[in-house]
Amino acid sequence: MLTKRQNLKEVMTGGNPDRFVNQYEFLEIIMEMPLGVEFRYGETWKDQWGITWQWPEGQLGQFPVHDDEHIVIKDITKWREQVTVPPIPMDAASWAAAKEHADRIDRNEMYVAPFYAPGIFEQCHHLMGIENALMALYEEPEAMKDLIDAIVERELDFAKAVVEHVKPDAMFHHDDWGSQINSFLSPEMFEEFYLPAYKKVYSYYKENGVELIVHHSDSFAANLVPFMIDMGIDIWQGVMNTNDIPKLIKEYGGKITFMGGLHSGQIDFPEWTPEIAAEFVEETCKTNGKHYFIPCLTSGLPMSSFEGVYDAVTKEIDRMSKELF
Repeated sequence: MLTKRQNLKEVMTGGNPDRFVNQYEFLEIIMEMPLGVEFRYGETWKDQWGITWQWPEGQLGQFPVHDDEHIVIKDITKWREQVTVPPIPMDAASWAAAKEHADRIDRNEMYVAPFYAPGIFEQCHHLMGIENALMALYEEPEAMKDLIDAIVERELDFAKAVVEHVKPDAMFHHDDWGSQINSFLSPEMFEEFYLPAYKKVYSYYKENGVELIVHHSDSFAANLVPFMIDMGIDIWQGVMNTNDIPKLIKEYGGKITFMGGLHSGQIDFPEWTPEIAAEFVEETCKTNGKHYFIPCLTSGLPMSSFEGVYDAVTKEIDRMSKELF
């Protein structure tokens, strides 16, 4: 039986896997990153950037508050006066918990993958609201490029620290680039503003021992896949079934692997049942095949919003491995 890492490589190279890669099984995600990212259910709080967050009770996630009182960037041309970029701590004490976690992992079996969020596009719209961010790309492109450069420099500081202290062989990086039906940006706009930024970040990781870039965007983004490949993404996690996944596999398999296909909104909801999970898993595994595809819920961590869903999906993927391999 292949190890998890070996089996993943067979899937990614079109080789001879002996089972499906089962969701996040190959990644040990290191969450103890000194990024200042918090998850505080039922609370309102302000982060290091000055962004006010809310996670209302009964809701599945958190989002920034962008009313006139709380929005950070009120005028993109004056963003330097309105944004204080929080420094990345470089001292060993700040990284001790992450290092201790990473040091426990058998890297012959698992990839050590630090967690990074928010991504470059998300950080832009967290600071000013998504409508303002999209409009600023058209109206004040130079100011937006300067802001993006500042966000990239901070992430490069993070990259230097994480390489020194954690020595990762993978990165798990968030940045949602689309809705369920389209990308937020046209390919041309994405190429101009965000492709160069991500090439800087992901090339640094690859040049410093990171073998695998796993990028989360639970969305439609089929039109951005050539840029994902160009910037160095190895696995697109979160690929929704609103993308034509078999077509993507046929066109780009061998250059990138697609991880998802199991739309969390269709499976992970209050009235879910094991039968619903089984139906979607069977259809997804049979439709997308054994190569260049990892069946996985589209949510951006190895968990579910409702108890039991993630484990049920894992069980069904194991069942399909026994049936199809």
